[in-house]
Amino acid sequence: MRRLLPLMFPLFAVAQGPQTPFERSGGTQTATYSECIAFYQQLDKLSPALSIRVMGMSDAGYPYHLVLYSNDGTADPAIWHRKHKAVILINNGIHPGEPDGIDASMLLLRDLVAGKVKLPDNVALAVIPLYNIGGALNRGSFSRVNQNGPVAYGFRGNAQNLDLNRDFTKSDSRNARSFAAIFHWVDPVLQIDNHVSDGADYQYTMTLLATQWNKLGGELGTYLHDVFQPELFAIMEKRGWPMTPYVDFEEGNPDRGWEGFYDEPRYSSGYAALFHTMAFMPETHMLKPFNDRVRSTYALLQTMIGSVSAHADELLAHRAHDIAADRDSARLPLDWKVDTTRWDELNFRGYLAVEKTSGVTGLPRLSYDHRQPYEKKVRFYDCFASDAAVSVPEAYLIPQGWNDVIELLQLNGVRMRRLGADSTVDVEVYHIAGYTSGGRAYEKHHKNTAIRVTASRDTVRLRRGDYLIPTDQDARRFLVEMLEPTGEDSYFAWNFFDAILQQKEGYSAYRWEDVAEQWLTDHPALREELEAKRKADPAFAKDARQQLNFVYRHSPYYEPEHMRYPVYRITKGR
Repeated sequence: MRRLLPLMFPLFAVAQGPQTPFERSGGTQTATYSECIAFYQQLDKLSPALSIRVMGMSDAGYPYHLVLYSNDGTADPAIWHRKHKAVILINNGIHPGEPDGIDASMLLLRDLVAGKVKLPDNVALAVIPLYNIGGALNRGSFSRVNQNGPVAYGFRGNAQNLDLNRDFTKSDSRNARSFAAIFHWVDPVLQIDNHVSDGADYQYTMTLLATQWNKLGGELGTYLHDVFQPELFAIMEKRGWPMTPYVDFEEGNPDRGWEGFYDEPRYSSGYAALFHTMAFMPETHMLKPFNDRVRSTYALLQTMIGSVSAHADELLAHRAHDIAADRDSARLPLDWKVDTTRWDELNFRGYLAVEKTSGVTGLPRLSYDHRQPYEKKVRFYDCFASDAAVSVPEAYLIPQGWNDVIELLQLNGVRMRRLGADSTVDVEVYHIAGYTSGGRAYEKHHKNTAIRVTASRDTVRLRRGDYLIPTDQDARRFLVEMLEPTGEDSYFAWNFFDAILQQKEGYSAYRWEDVAEQWLTDHPALREELEAKRKADPAFAKDARQQLNFVYRHSPYYEPEHMRYPVYRITKGR
């Protein structure tokens, strides 16, 4: 399967400039955090094209180093954009047990500094050497039982035991908050987040997970699917590293095909898509030797840089068009489902899945027979359709007390202004009509799902200092997906607004009986509603508690804040 092109990888035979731990170990070791940063600091002294910027802090108490490389020696993305450079952001070590990108990026930047490879003049690089610093410091040799090397590596969880590839929108970690600052400062057209896969066995060393192209949408999404991604596969095939899309099928059987990965905004690629950045998660195969995995990652980085350079004008134009188009969109999608009526046909190279007796349980188990490789056509269901969409208001209003949400919006470049005086405003209001809270903890939360809302007009009182957030801005899509409560990864889904789900005041039944009776006397229409519900619902008619609560909830004594979503919508014409 592996066919190396000797002219492509001279760096592994003869090193110019400092050697990496990977090279010194003969391809069996990955760099530690301190070795990685020291290596880049050494490169910084060797070339004016490379510089290092300290940006933000991690949960582990160590700062982030961002490596910047441009042939003209500029180290400012704002200047890069003015020069119409295509900016690539490379993120490594989000799961430090999957370190291939850490070492491949060290090799690539070293070779750029040494002049062994050349960066195109219309491309600039920003590289996060090692994102999950806490996980990298928690080094061992046993947490990745499925993986073939390196000898020692970091751990998946960060210093809070969070999976950082589930934290891009909720940002529970200082890591994610630092990443957001880096991402928006760099403003890349392409993002690469390097990984190692788990799952089935097959012939490929490299698989590729791309931003779901329909969800990325617009001209850029179509260009990704029709032009850019096919070119990557063709070039990698010629370079001796054939690829397949990220593999996700069960029981070792690809005959039914498999669905493309749905990258919600919590993932790096889903987060990037909200800002019209094309993103990839390269996933090398865990069973292939570490040496080969690093080499294939290096080849893919080179390939992506070359393709970005060749298509820079189109990529930048499509991105600018899509940002402008979203600002004019009356509706935006919130959820997506695979379209099983459409698919791409792949030529898949696997190994025959066989059944044999387990030496552990004595029962049948799955195994892959490397003596029986195969190549067959399979279906890849990578077309998705919007399953839910929402009308975009002219603006949102958020009371200043919800400071955690406001800070995250500001961190992600959302423009807002504070009200200069107390105000009474006619708005569209959501009430939470139903939801399911996760029974088990997931990434520090009990996530809300199956969220249903009702919408109504109401007049709300706002205070001086509350926030008005116009949707006519580049962050429009991010804003909508985070603030619409039914969004898959909305702030409501991630429990930021759970306080409204708890009723703060109530009543003593014996006292409320008297007040409720008088209220019904004064409001005969409500008494009629109560009688109608008794007739329609026998269980309700026999339950005094439910009836008292019905009257309470239809009276001014019931607190208006309960179940009322505290993000208000200013809609057109209001």
